[in-house]
Amino acid sequence: MCSDTYPKANFNDQTGPSRNQVWLMFDRIAGKYDLLNHLLSFGFDFYWRKKVTDCLPPQNELSLLDLATGTGDQLISIMKNNQQVQKGVGVDMSGQMLAIAGKKISRYKWQSKIKLQTGEGSKLDFSDHTFDVVTISFGIRNFINLQESLNEIRRVLKPAGRLLILEFSIPANKIMRRLHLFYLRNILPVIGRIISGDFYAYRYLNETIETFPYGDSFCSMLINNGFIRVKSQPLTCGIVTIYQGEK
Repeated sequence: MCSDTYPKANFNDQTGPSRNQVWLMFDRIAGKYDLLNHLLSFGFDFYWRKKVTDCLPPQNELSLLDLATGTGDQLISIMKNNQQVQKGVGVDMSGQMLAIAGKKISRYKWQSKIKLQTGEGSKLDFSDHTFDVVTISFGIRNFINLQESLNEIRRVLKPAGRLLILEFSIPANKIMRRLHLFYLRNILPVIGRIISGDFYAYRYLNETIETFPYGDSFCSMLINNGFIRVKSQPLTCGIVTIYQGEK
């Protein structure tokens, strides 16, 4: 069952910036994306991605789909820490992000197991029942149509296949919540603008974190879209959460 430690968010009342053509923004900041991820998360992003890897199904010869793969950090974390993945596909709308991912992945001996391609979550170019596991790290809140995307994910998952989503959330603790919101609203956009030269990108990040559903609200959406054994795991005082569901 999902944790009940979070305040509930109303998915149907989602507000915030438009997600249309957000991939163009990621094309602009692709060159500084990794640096800012590590800097703005104080290096915790490595730990968070490793925790996703720890949640993979305990079976051999896994087939993996990583949506919103970006510069490939989640794929790399999984391949470095889980020897059971036999093939992986990374999908993203940003060609610039995928180009960086390709260069990073080419350094590893398991590179032949990985394929990168452009695409969006609501229109997946894969047959039914293709993957044992689908991962999405810090990308689900950018999807234009969540309902369609979740339906597509469930379609391409094999029976009993697992969905793992790592996403930002808002801490339940009042003190941590205030500190985190102050950081998101006042510090993160400034640092992001100075390093990337793109103020909008990191203001967008703040606004989507605050307006995206999390905790029980997001768990409910997974359940309503046909996923079972749904649960959430908050990390680092609830700054991020891992959501898990099965087909």
